Amino acid sequence: MTELNSRDLPAAERLDWFCELVARDMAPHDIVTEHVSDFDASATLLPLGDRIGVSSVAFPAMRSIRTRRLIRRSDPELWVLALVVKGVMQREQGGNHVNPGPGDLVLYDTSQPYWASIGTDDVAQSIVLHLPRRSVPVPEQALRRLVATVLPSTTGIGALLSQLLRGLVEQGPALEAGRTPRLSSAVVDLTTAFLASLSDDEGPQTASARRAAQLHRIKSFIRSRLGEPELTPTAVAAAHHISPRALHYLFREDGRTVGQYIREQRLERCRAELTDPRAAGRSVAAIANRAGFCDPAAFSRAFKARYGMPPAEYRRSQGRSQS
Repeated sequence: MTELNSRDLPAAERLDWFCELVARDMAPHDIVTEHVSDFDASATLLPLGDRIGVSSVAFPAMRSIRTRRLIRRSDPELWVLALVVKGVMQREQGGNHVNPGPGDLVLYDTSQPYWASIGTDDVAQSIVLHLPRRSVPVPEQALRRLVATVLPSTTGIGALLSQLLRGLVEQGPALEAGRTPRLSSAVVDLTTAFLASLSDDEGPQTASARRAAQLHRIKSFIRSRLGEPELTPTAVAAAHHISPRALHYLFREDGRTVGQYIREQRLERCRAELTDPRAAGRSVAAIANRAGFCDPAAFSRAFKARYGMPPAEYRRSQGRSQS
């Protein structure tokens, strides 16, 4: 988690700093405010991996505009879900106009023009979740009907999601960096369930897209933990709150087993490291161990079966002699 504050900068530089922060964390905006000479703002950033993140942002009264010109210049293709914490807001997008207040959830799309006006005598605050479009397996046309509307946040899944966003900000400093992929999966799954329940679109296409997105998240999780010897199909299933049988079904559609995917990724990581000049002083056994192989002999056999020669010989063939 990263905490930033405009007061760490000279007053004249604070608005530019905030504009750059918003552009980097989410997408470029034109920001108009009466507080040009002294823009008092702060932000807490919690990246969850794979371009998924949660931010808590506090700022004075302003008007924020995302134009077609800015979209053409840069579009990260994000769905953004904002939980209003303090302040009064107006937002317009896709022909919808909304005036959310504290406790309300609002969805918007970085790929379509919009504007927001935030009024406050003090400091406004929002908790913002941004998700890549491909990670949300709900049809775009269904979600675009929801932009700039107040989404239910006090009951059902919306209440759970609001509590989760607040909890992530409050507990961010105590979270272990290595645990964020699991949090990312939980956040995406809950957000998908929430938006799908509002979209009135639960057909076969949505179900197929949801499975594809889930498989993508699981593969990202596996790649981030290849060095852990205890990375097994059972452990992967438990981390994603599904049964081993459901996990194997997902990978069956992918044309291989979970165990095969883990082994392939470990071998590929070793192959890449064996040809990396930065790892020239690292032994073959150390490289294998870093990728989760505990038995050097078994690793050597598996590597030869996949790449046609033992790892040490492969390294020499690539011009990297072991020191």
